Amino acid sequence: MGKGDKKSKRGKIILGSYGVSRPHKKQQSAQEAAPEEKKAKEPKNKKSK
Repeated sequence: MGKGDKKSKRGKIILGSYGVSRPHKKQQSAQEAAPEEKKAKEPKNKKSK
């Protein structure tokens, strides 16, 4: 296993190929990339002594 090994992650990086040991990064869709809406926080009830 080294730079010339087609089945290892290091070998795939050197050769520029992808596979099980080096999968492609998932691209975010437009919906996932959009910032999430923040919910309004409800005020906490303070306990009086």
